[in-house]
Amino acid sequence: MRLIFIRHGRTQSNVDHLLDTAFPGAPLDEVGLAQAQALPAKLAHEPIEVVMTSDALRAQQTGAPLARGLGVPLIAHPGVREIFAGDWEMRSDWLDYQGVILSWQTDPSTAMPNGESGYSFFTRFDRAIAELADDDCAAVVSHGAALFTWLAHRGNVEVGVDWRLGNTDTVVVEGRIGEWRIKSWAGRAIST
Repeated sequence: MRLIFIRHGRTQSNVDHLLDTAFPGAPLDEVGLAQAQALPAKLAHEPIEVVMTSDALRAQQTGAPLARGLGVPLIAHPGVREIFAGDWEMRSDWLDYQGVILSWQTDPSTAMPNGESGYSFFTRFDRAIAELADDDCAAVVSHGAALFTWLAHRGNVEVGVDWRLGNTDTVVVEGRIGEWRIKSWAGRAIST
């Protein structure tokens, strides 16, 4: 199975560096809409059979032109939504949020205040990806922290903290449940 993970297009919250994790979230700005419109051409060489997006507005707006352009179904799924920040929502200081996420390497029971734990995040994201098991190739439009975190834990490669994903950057993963291998990260080939 081949998965093409895509970070959603740009929003005003991205520009303002705000921790925007609540549903439905900010819409794409003009740049983000243009980024989304460019995805069908960017990914035309991929044999994508379905596009799964987070149910957040920005993810659906990013995935819709891709699904439409490729003539494949679009599924909006809450399982691939951003990691919920709880009390830290809309902060411009991300250090506490990042600290909790990084702590999940050793203690996934840690949670954001009134937010999400590693256990709940990995359970929901894993279940959503498992729903794609019958597809040979799927695109998944999600969010920066969610993608980085899931891929760092499930991708069988040492993902460093400097592996940032820009808006509409892609990560290509191959394998099957429990045996994923990252093949490329934001256009950079990865050897595993």
